[in-house]
Amino acid sequence: MLELQNISKKFDGKAVLEGISLEIQKGEIVSILGPSGSGKTTLLNIILGLTAQDEGRIIFEGRDISKVPMKDRGFNIVFQDYALFPNLNAYKNIVYGLKNKPNIISNDELEGIISFLELGPHLNKRINQLSGGQKQRVALARTLATKPGILLLDEPLSALDGVIKETIKNRIKAITREFSLTTIIVTHDPEEALTLSDKILIIENGGISQFGTPNEVIHKPGNSFVEEFIIRQLRVKRDNIYSLFGECYA
Repeated sequence: MLELQNISKKFDGKAVLEGISLEIQKGEIVSILGPSGSGKTTLLNIILGLTAQDEGRIIFEGRDISKVPMKDRGFNIVFQDYALFPNLNAYKNIVYGLKNKPNIISNDELEGIISFLELGPHLNKRINQLSGGQKQRVALARTLATKPGILLLDEPLSALDGVIKETIKNRIKAITREFSLTTIIVTHDPEEALTLSDKILIIENGGISQFGTPNEVIHKPGNSFVEEFIIRQLRVKRDNIYSLFGECYA
């Protein structure tokens, strides 16, 4: 379990996060949702250890990791642009993170990840020869190979469209179930959050507007901001959402 206790952060004297407290259970997919500038990426970076909080504690599996360096937390992230090395083929990208962790995963386990993500036919391809979905899968494989305690995803679907986006959504869900892997996703897209997550954290101006299941967010919005933000965004994509949650809003 990951527990955030009263996490707060300021930049240049301006509060970016204020009093963020919540619990994320092992194996859950949690989306951090909010408009641009709401503090969601800052919160992701604090969990990762890339940014230090000003106040509050981070507890992971009963251990206070608030001051533990990023390299020692055992978490890993897939960035929005995948951060793959164009001079290396897909396989070398996947195993790149294992240089400093040579014994963390067996060959059988690595082959299992590659097979699970259906990357076998693409291992010798250069990055510029891969589609967007294939690049995303390579980035996921590279992250899974390091056996992260928590998988962090920064806007994982923003560069994908249509069928590829739905395929990667399903793949993320499958990874979480297969590896019992706690997964935290930053997104600005309510449709992604509602259709991908077990729970959604909605942030407004650095504070929590609501933390609940997709059904709770749709049927019992926590405040007027949640209702207006979700409904305004979803009216464009209503068919997809209404098919899952019912015609809550006409």
